[in-house]
Parts: sequence; C-alpha cells; structure tokens
Amino acid sequence: MVDEILALGFDALELGYHTTEEMAEGVQRRVRSGDVAVDSVHAYCPVPVGAPQGYPELYLLASLDEDERAMAAILLVRTLEFAVKMGAKAVVLHAGRVFLKTFFREINTGTLANVLMEGGAGPDSEKYRQTLDKVLRLRTKRVRKYYDGFCLSLDNLLPKFEKAGVTLCLENLPSIEAFPDEREMSMLKQRFNTPALAYWHDFGHGQLREYMGWIRHAEAANDLRPFTRGVHIHDARPLLEDHLPPGQGEIDFAAFNCFADEEIIKVFEPASEVAPEALAEALRLIRETWSV
Repeated sequence: MVDEILALGFDALELGYHTTEEMAEGVQRRVRSGDVAVDSVHAYCPVPVGAPQGYPELYLLASLDEDERAMAAILLVRTLEFAVKMGAKAVVLHAGRVFLKTFFREINTGTLANVLMEGGAGPDSEKYRQTLDKVLRLRTKRVRKYYDGFCLSLDNLLPKFEKAGVTLCLENLPSIEAFPDEREMSMLKQRFNTPALAYWHDFGHGQLREYMGWIRHAEAANDLRPFTRGVHIHDARPLLEDHLPPGQGEIDFAAFNCFADEEIIKVFEPASEVAPEALAEALRLIRETWSV
C-alpha cells in the first residue's frame, strides 16, 4: 500500500479508521525506515477490538449519553497514543450529531434533499427555505445540551493532546445534524484557546453544504482558516456526490489557495473506485493550482 501511494507522487499518509492493527504494524515499519511519514490519523484508529469494521462514528464524543461519551473518550485517547507512536501531528474526529427526531418523524439531511429533488426547487426557493428554517430552529433548540456535554469531554481530553503535542481536529460533515457546524466551531475555539484544538476542512463536504444552501463554501472556509490544521481534498457535484478527484467536479480550488500554506496538512480523500491514474492527475492539478 505504501509503495503504491509513493509511486503516485505522495510523500505522507493519513491513516484512516479502516486501518487494522496488522496494517498499522506494516506502516510503522516503513515510517521507522524513513520511507514515508504519517501526518494525520482519523479516529478511531486502529479499528477497535471487537468492532465489526472501522467506522468514524462508532461512538460520538458529542452525545447526550454519558456512557457513549466515555467510550468515545477512551477510544480517542487510544487513537492519540497511536498517533504519537506514528509521529502524526493531528487526529481527525467526527465529533457528533444533533439528532432531530420528533414525536411524528425523524428529520435529517435526507428530508431537505427530498424537498430539493422532488419538487425541482432550488435552495433559494420559498418552499425549501421554509423547510430549512424549521429544521434549523429545531437544531438550535437542541444543540446546547450536545455542546455542553462535548465541552465537558474536551476539558478532560485537551490536556492530553497538549501534552502529546498533537492537535485534535474537528471535521466539517455534509449533514444538517452534524456537530459542530461552522458557527459552533468558532464558539469552541473561543472557549478553548489552545493549539490542541483545531478545525479540519473537508472540501467535498463544504461544497455539499453549499449545494444544500447552508453556507457559502469559500466564505465559510476562509472564516475558519485562522484555526484550520488540515484539509481533506476531493471534488463534488450536485446534489450529494463527493469524493471525486479534483478536476472532475465543480469546486474551484484556485479560490482556496490560502490553504496552500505549508503548515496546513493536505490529505487526498478519493472514493475507493478512483483509478490511480486519475488520482495522480488530481495531485498534479492541485500542485499546479496552489503552486506547491
């Protein structure tokens, strides 16, 4: 795996949540030999013992259930220890979800997507805006409890990340229920003024959030840029198609050249079916566009 990645022109890895203990041992040997570096690790990694498969939301640190938060914290510390062993600079986390189930139905991103697709209405249409306003009001009503519980977990976890010299990075996700959203991420950074906590920008996810009418992608990314530690690079097309190689979607990566700075960790995150040749071309395109 390492040989294939290096042959495409990459020089470092993010180890994802599908990484097994056996795979990790092999990668660690290559790291020790100086063949490759591991810049980031995506929680939870390696795959937890007893889990049927790797999954980034196996347990949610932003949960209303204290036992789930405790289990998430245990696995996150394990991921941190693994990151230190690999020499990684950052741990990427899907923090949680604000569940929007009511007595009558469960409201989620699919609810909004159906309004857009079934009626042919755009994100600026009156019907969609009315539906979105209802969803956002419900989310705003419920998010405070998630926020408070998450902060309690961070109170205990961030000193461990500070001591290890590793950054805990909260990734943006392409769902209305995902926590934190852009505003909540800014609030967390105001509350926890430490380099141990940062934002991780996923380009495809950000573009889908724009397609759904929740943000202006470039504007939101630029606002969060001062405390962004890394990026996931992939392209997207309407309405919910992402993890495409850059150049095969609609994202204007030239508009995001502020992320070319050396301190930003850059990770390509293509779908598994993307051909190696297409990924190598995407790497060439990004290097040319960002002059890196």
